[in-house]
Amino acid sequence: MKVLEVLIEHKLHSLDRPFYYLYLGNKAVGVGFRVLVLFNRQELVGFVTNVIEENLSKEELDLKYGFSLLEISDVLDDTPLFDDDLLTLAQRVADYYVVPKISVLQSMLPKTLAPRKSSLNGPKIAYEYFVCIKEPYNEEGLTNKQIEILRLVKKEEKVLKRDIKSKSIINKLIENARLSLIREEKRRLNIPNFEYKNPPILTDDQNKVIEKIQKNEKNIFLLEGVTGSGKTEVYLSLIEQAQKENKGSIFLVPEISLTPMMVEYLIRRFKNKVAVLHSELTPAEKYDEYRKIANGDCNIVVGARSAIFAPVKNLGLIILDEEHVDSYKQDVTPYYHAREVAIMRSEMCKCKVILGSATPSLETKARATKNIYCQLYLNKRINGNPLPKTQIIDMTDKRNIDNESFMFSLALRKEIQETINKGEQVILLINRRGFSTNVMCRKCGHTFKCPNCGIALTYHKTDNMLKCHHCDHVEQYPEICPSCGSRYLSRTGFGSEKIEEEVQRLFKNAKTIRIDSDSTKSRNKVPILIEKFRNKEANVLIGTQMIAKGHDFPGVSLVGVVLADIGLNMPSYKNSERTFQLLTQAVGRCGRGEKEGKAIIQTYLPSHYSIVLAAKQNYTEFYLNEMRNRKLLNYPPFYYLALITFKGDNSNKVNESSIEAINLLKESFKNVNHQIVGPCEPFISDKNNKKEKFIVLKYKNHEFGHSILYKLVDYFKQKNGIEIFLNVDPYNF
Repeated sequence: MKVLEVLIEHKLHSLDRPFYYLYLGNKAVGVGFRVLVLFNRQELVGFVTNVIEENLSKEELDLKYGFSLLEISDVLDDTPLFDDDLLTLAQRVADYYVVPKISVLQSMLPKTLAPRKSSLNGPKIAYEYFVCIKEPYNEEGLTNKQIEILRLVKKEEKVLKRDIKSKSIINKLIENARLSLIREEKRRLNIPNFEYKNPPILTDDQNKVIEKIQKNEKNIFLLEGVTGSGKTEVYLSLIEQAQKENKGSIFLVPEISLTPMMVEYLIRRFKNKVAVLHSELTPAEKYDEYRKIANGDCNIVVGARSAIFAPVKNLGLIILDEEHVDSYKQDVTPYYHAREVAIMRSEMCKCKVILGSATPSLETKARATKNIYCQLYLNKRINGNPLPKTQIIDMTDKRNIDNESFMFSLALRKEIQETINKGEQVILLINRRGFSTNVMCRKCGHTFKCPNCGIALTYHKTDNMLKCHHCDHVEQYPEICPSCGSRYLSRTGFGSEKIEEEVQRLFKNAKTIRIDSDSTKSRNKVPILIEKFRNKEANVLIGTQMIAKGHDFPGVSLVGVVLADIGLNMPSYKNSERTFQLLTQAVGRCGRGEKEGKAIIQTYLPSHYSIVLAAKQNYTEFYLNEMRNRKLLNYPPFYYLALITFKGDNSNKVNESSIEAINLLKESFKNVNHQIVGPCEPFISDKNNKKEKFIVLKYKNHEFGHSILYKLVDYFKQKNGIEIFLNVDPYNF
C-alpha cells in the first residue's frame, strides 16, 4: 500500500504543502508523476512529491495520519515529468522567489503536461504514417498498379502513406507483407529547411572572447559588446563547440519577435538539432517541441523566457542575448527572472552562462565589476564602421518644431526626406502604440478610462476602438459623451499608428511598415514584416521597442526616436536605465551596412542624463551615474527588493492587513538595515476589481530578508478574505 504526498494545482500560499492520498492501483507511480485526486469535493490534478510505502491496514493508516485517507482517482503519466535536477531546480526557484512550488512546476511544462486540470484537454501526440519496403523485395503475383507503387516506394526508400492516392493498393501491399507501415511522431511546428551556411571568419576580438570563455574557471560571463560587434557569431561558435563535446545549449532571446531570426541562424548551422519554445507557439506545437527536447532528439533550444526550463540533456551552455531586457522577468506568479534561473542551473550542472548586451543591466554589471562574473568586451563593430552620429532635438524649443507637423522636428523631417531620396531606409521608434493616447469631452472634461484599471483608454483608428493597454479591455469609440451628451470629443497624444499616418501624409515617396503588438496580432506576422523591410519592400519602419532590439538591417542609415522621454514617467526605479538602454539599442540599428548611420532623438527633456549619455553611447558614464543614484535611494544592486501585495474584496481588510504587515516587518527588522515604503495604492488597479495595497521592502541581508518574508506569508495565509502576493526582485511598483 502506498501513501502519496501530493501538491494540489491551486497556486495559493495556503495550499503550498503536500496533501496525503492513498494509492492501491497497479500503475507505476513515483515522484514527478501527475495524479487525479478529489480535493474539497473537486476533481483536481496533483503532483507527487513523495511516495511512502506502508504495511498498515487502511484503518491503521487513518489512525496514523489522523484523518481518513482518500484514494487517488488515477495516475496520469507513464514516466516522471522531471529528472532529479529539474525537480531540484523547481524547489530552488520556489524558495528564492517565495512562491508556491506548484506555480513553478506549471511554468516549467507545456499545457498538456502541466499539473493542472486543463491539461487533460491539452493536445496529444500526433503521428505520421510512412511505408517502406519489407525485405526481401518481391514483385511476384502483383498487379501492374501494385508493382508501380512498390517500385516508387523502393526508389524513395520511405513514402508518406497519405501522399499515395490509391489507399486500397497500399493497404493490400501492407497486408501481403510487401510493405511495412512505420509510425513516426509528427512535428506540428513548421520550421523552414534553411540551407547550411558556412560561418564567417571570426575577428581576432571574437576569437579572444571565445578562448577566454573556454579556458576560464568561472562559469558566468558578461559579454559586453557595442551594437553590431558580432556577439551572435560568438554565441553560435560556442554552441558549435558544445555540440562537439556532446553538450546541449539553451539560447534565450528577450522578444518573441527576435526568435525567427535566431532560429534561422541556428538551423543554417545545426539543422534538425534545434527546438523552439516560446508563448506564441500553439499548445500542440509547444508539446511537440518539449517532447523532442525531453527525448533527446534536439539538444539546442532557442526561445523566450520560459525556455530556461527546457529539459535539455547534458546541458553545457546557456546564452541570454540582450540580458538587460525586462521581459526576462515574469510579472505574474512565480515572478522568476530567467537570468537568475540560468545561474541556478549553472551551479547545479556546471554549465557556462553567457550574458550578452551592449547595455548590461546594472545588477549584472555590478557583479562583473566585483569579479563575481567574468567580464568580456567587444568594443568595435564587426565591419569597422563607426557608431552613428547622434543629435538631440529639444522639442520645448519652438524653433525646432515643424509647422506642418507637431510630431516631427524640422531636423528629423529633413533627414527622413533626404534618406528616402537616396534610396536608403529609416527606422522611427515611438514606444507607444495606438493613434491617440487620450480621449476626453471638450464640454464637460469627461475622460474615457478603463473600468477595470482606471487608466486612460487609447484610441485605435484602424478598428475605431478604445483599448486599455494594461488589461486589454476594449470598447466602441463613442459618438457622444456619456456624462453630458456632447458630441465634441477631443483626441490628444499620439502613438505608432498616428506616426504611420503622419509619415504617409508628409512623405509621398514613403512606403511604410508598422510593427507593434496591434499590427502583429496574427501568428508569424512579425518575421514576415521584418523580412519585407530587410528586402527593401518598404523604406520606413515604424514601431515600438519591438524594432529596437537585435535586428540587423544593412539598408538603414537613419533612426529617429520620436519621443525619447515616454518611459521616464512610469512607476519604476529602472526608468532611467530602461530609457538609456532603449535609446542605445535603437541608435545601434543604423549604420550597420556600407552607409554611415545617423540618429535623431526628439525629447522634451534634452538634458536628462539617460538621454544625453545614450546619444553619446557612453555606457560607462551612465553606469557610474546611475549607481550613485541607486545607492542614494537604497535600490538594487545595493539593496534587495520585495514587493508585498495584499488583495481582497473588502477595502478595510486590505488596509488593516497592509498596516499589520508593516508593524510585523518593523518588529522583525529591528536593528537590521532595511527600509519600508508604504502601504501604497498601485499605479494601475487590479483588473479583477479587487482592492489592493502594496508595500516595498528594501533589505541588505538576503538570507535574513527571505526568512522574514516566509514568516510574513505563513502569518497571512491563514487570514480569510485576504490574498498575499510576493514579488522578489520586482521591476515595477
